[in-house]
Amino acid sequence: EKDGVTVEEAVEQIDIGGPAMIRSASKNWRDVAVVTDPRIYGDLVAELTENDGGISLETRRRLAALAFTRTSFYDLAISSYLADQLSEDDLDLLEPLNPFGNLAFIEIDEEGLLDETYESEETEDVMPSRLAITLAKQADLRYGENPHQRAAIYSRDGGGGISSAEQLQGKEMSFNNYVDAEAAWRLVQDFSQLAVAVIKHTNPSGVGLGATTLEAYRRALETDPVSAFGGIVAVNRVVDAETASAIIEIFTEVVVAPGYEPEAIEVFKKKKNVRVLKVSDDGAFDGLEYKQISGGFLVQDQDLLRVTEDDLKFVSDRKPTDSEVQAMLFAWTVCKHVKSNAIVFASDKQTVGVGAGQMNRVDSVRIAAMRAERTDLQIKGSVLASDAFFPFRDNVDEAAKIGISAIIQPGGSLRDEDSITAANEHGIAMAFTGYRHFKH
Repeated sequence: EKDGVTVEEAVEQIDIGGPAMIRSASKNWRDVAVVTDPRIYGDLVAELTENDGGISLETRRRLAALAFTRTSFYDLAISSYLADQLSEDDLDLLEPLNPFGNLAFIEIDEEGLLDETYESEETEDVMPSRLAITLAKQADLRYGENPHQRAAIYSRDGGGGISSAEQLQGKEMSFNNYVDAEAAWRLVQDFSQLAVAVIKHTNPSGVGLGATTLEAYRRALETDPVSAFGGIVAVNRVVDAETASAIIEIFTEVVVAPGYEPEAIEVFKKKKNVRVLKVSDDGAFDGLEYKQISGGFLVQDQDLLRVTEDDLKFVSDRKPTDSEVQAMLFAWTVCKHVKSNAIVFASDKQTVGVGAGQMNRVDSVRIAAMRAERTDLQIKGSVLASDAFFPFRDNVDEAAKIGISAIIQPGGSLRDEDSITAANEHGIAMAFTGYRHFKH
């Protein structure tokens, strides 16, 4: 994985003896217990203690299977590194082989490693032609998205983020808890400012910024306190006791943060079922993103793009104020994490309304307005962010009815001029980003 390492240097590091010893021990599993992961130690010590130093045949067979799987991952890492020496004809020789069975890793018939510094417009073949990842099972889950589906959680070697989070208290995490916690954590990590997000079914019901975690949390909650019930709360700073006390005032499934003050942990203990996760984001958002389809995978770069004020193109007659620009950038960042078609109303410190996942964009505008009207937040004078361009001016007309003062959108529609004309008619400031943030 080091930059600039030569094949000779890499090959020198290949361990032959270690894997050979592990394999020979595994082959003799009836007489040998081979342990290849420190996480097994506790269970093994317990079994030794309970059986006067004995280990059951079933345990030894399980340990052997784990050991062979471990060494297969090691071989896969080596073969993946060396694969760029193979020609297409060589790779064709591997096509009939399926040596991996149902082991817990993904192999895509590609070659080489991704250079993350590439410029896509200057490179003909920017994605790797061979790619393999290894996943280690962390735990079986009670069930998947629904009770009739089996599920488990796996993590990459060296990966941080939600898959490797430390659970400080609470009930067992479910499949859906992990999915929502990931969405919440990704959102708050997109802000350099102190941010809090409340997530429901992967969409933000509210996001807030503040000088303190309590202030930011209250702003996030105000957007849609009804939807926040049973939601996920993510904070990108250490959580204090005051914020913990506010969070447990309503039913919350999971709290995600990089750390907690000791007093906050004591507060959470009052609600023993609340799942409290401590998360490190080291390397968690590096690399590629995978989506499984029938018979294969779609692979893409992760959407790590951040838009700044310098990226904005102001296209309306009226230019936005400084506070409107800050609100636009805030709304745009939140909108990136809302299922498309996505609309976000916001001030410079908090979301005011969210319209997510509709089949047409004007309905998303109307839903965001409906949610905003259920609260005491001021819709008039807030800004609107759209994850993709407006195909028709009706979105702008609808926004004007409820008092939106500024709009940020990608631009790029054949009818951009219609939207700009509508904005000028209503006195709305409009900015184009030149980028979109579809989230399917």
